[in-house]
Amino acid sequence: MPVIILVADGARPDTLARAMDRGDLPALARMRSEGGSHTLVTAWPSVTGVAYAPFLLGRFPGPVGLPGLRWFDRSRQIGGLFGHARSYVGSEMRLVDDDIIKDAPTMFELSGKKALGALNIIGRGLAWRSRIGFGARFAARAAMTHFRGNVRGWLAIDREIGSRLARRIRRERPDFVFAALTGIDKTSHSQGHDSEVVREAMKIVDATAAEIRADAERDGTWERTHLWIVSDHGHSPVSSHDDLAEHFRALGHRTLAHPWTFGNSHRVAVMVSGNAMAHVYLDLERRERPYWPVLENRWADAVSSLLERHSVDLAVLPHSPTRVEVRGGGRGAAFIEKTNGHYSYRPESGDPLGIGEVSAVTAAEAFDVTNTSDYPDGIVQIANLASSSRSGEIMLSAKRDWDFRERYEPIRHVSSHGALHREHMLVPLVASKPLSGTPRRTVDVMPSALSALGQPIPSGLDGTSFL
Repeated sequence: MPVIILVADGARPDTLARAMDRGDLPALARMRSEGGSHTLVTAWPSVTGVAYAPFLLGRFPGPVGLPGLRWFDRSRQIGGLFGHARSYVGSEMRLVDDDIIKDAPTMFELSGKKALGALNIIGRGLAWRSRIGFGARFAARAAMTHFRGNVRGWLAIDREIGSRLARRIRRERPDFVFAALTGIDKTSHSQGHDSEVVREAMKIVDATAAEIRADAERDGTWERTHLWIVSDHGHSPVSSHDDLAEHFRALGHRTLAHPWTFGNSHRVAVMVSGNAMAHVYLDLERRERPYWPVLENRWADAVSSLLERHSVDLAVLPHSPTRVEVRGGGRGAAFIEKTNGHYSYRPESGDPLGIGEVSAVTAAEAFDVTNTSDYPDGIVQIANLASSSRSGEIMLSAKRDWDFRERYEPIRHVSSHGALHREHMLVPLVASKPLSGTPRRTVDVMPSALSALGQPIPSGLDGTSFL
């Protein structure tokens, strides 16, 4: 039974639903009426590339080696020429597969079937000839489009990728397809998530889905095909930009931040994702990750200064791989613990997540407790990202209307993502067939795809099948 996952990168569930209701997306609206529409929670940080990991690995991205769009490498495996730092914006995107831990197999490795990918970023196990939107020529085109801030150029790329994808599905009839169209995200950053140009980008997704369906109906394979339209993150308006690197420099710390990451004598690294999330790494001379019982004396004032800034909503401070403190400006502090697969949230001097005390619940129960809060799935998301050895000693989530990167963007962002807010974490799932189970998170998509393909689901995944 073929499975086709089409990522409408950056699409919010409410924005997509309104477009279907208006009649702008007839193919998706038809799918919704026949199969259903659902709202999932993506992974934190809610950012392109990193948030593809749940779809293709069934795992949260931090523990598999992808803590953010940018991160600092304490192990020094990344060369010092670039400050031992990684950025998946640009040429280093090709290194994602190597950065993922080896014992986390991808859908391409597990499916055991003919596969096809387009702009999938994570490609381990997928033959080069089965990749659409790869190669030096395409990379140069994408780079020029990005760094020139050519928003409509992304729509042209989406149209081309969508057309090539449908053509190759028609010709090759793969069993598993994972393809991303990024125009919704690019246009949302530039014009806002509910702008006319975003609706144009959504129509390209709809046209691609319509062509895939028409071909499958003509071949007589539609009735046994699963077509899922998903997204990796949402968006929300941003009107103010805070440069965290400049904040630390003003405190007197030599600070590393992209795009200027040369040299080895920095004390702090600021790595921004989305741009409403940031990892802050402290005491960079250490090769092993330090935790907050050790850092408190030297860095407590820095955390306090961050929480006083208008831009910072939450500061997450790992105390151990299984215990993490959450502080909210003016809302006190609480601790999250993960023990034997169960999660607890214990307010100390306040309740920064606004959910009350939660004791020893499963991941599914933690989801239900937080699902209607401002931080859906916040307990599980924070615990898993904080457990990653590649995450920062301070993890920041921005307030609404703010992000953490003012300079060096090709276009000035009017909409952003990456934070733990609902608008960033909730994403759509439109299915061509009714689902027999309850989809909760994007990590559920991968085991569900394996189930549809008749393949065994490996142990150790963070998601569960909704089929």
